[in-house]
Amino acid sequence: MEAANKYSALGRRKESVARVEIIPGKGGFTINGRPIERYFLRETDRIVVKQPLAATGNSDKFDIIAKISGGGLTGQAGALRLGISRALLIAEPGLKDLLRKQGYLTRDPRAKERKKYGQKGARKRFQWTKR
Repeated sequence: MEAANKYSALGRRKESVARVEIIPGKGGFTINGRPIERYFLRETDRIVVKQPLAATGNSDKFDIIAKISGGGLTGQAGALRLGISRALLIAEPGLKDLLRKQGYLTRDPRAKERKKYGQKGARKRFQWTKR
């Protein structure tokens, strides 16, 4: 593909990293070499991924090619959504206000809290016995 018609961006969520390329096309999705229906089996994850395209009216204007690694499927869907939003912003800078208002350009900072010493997990304690 010609470099002028290819827009790349990176999205992250929890432990997931999504490298996204959008190319003018008919609305096809390829994630790690598979179609979106075979990669994200849950309908909610597919809806999350397509939100920025639906909000901007670009659902059938771009083909999306993504490489995703790390984390679980829901984290990967969030990372992909951020990557698509950032790539759309590069392709059409006029969409910034709309994407920002919907919250698609904000990186979700929530991550797993680390386990603390002397405890069973991040918050859970070992059972306390009086005697």
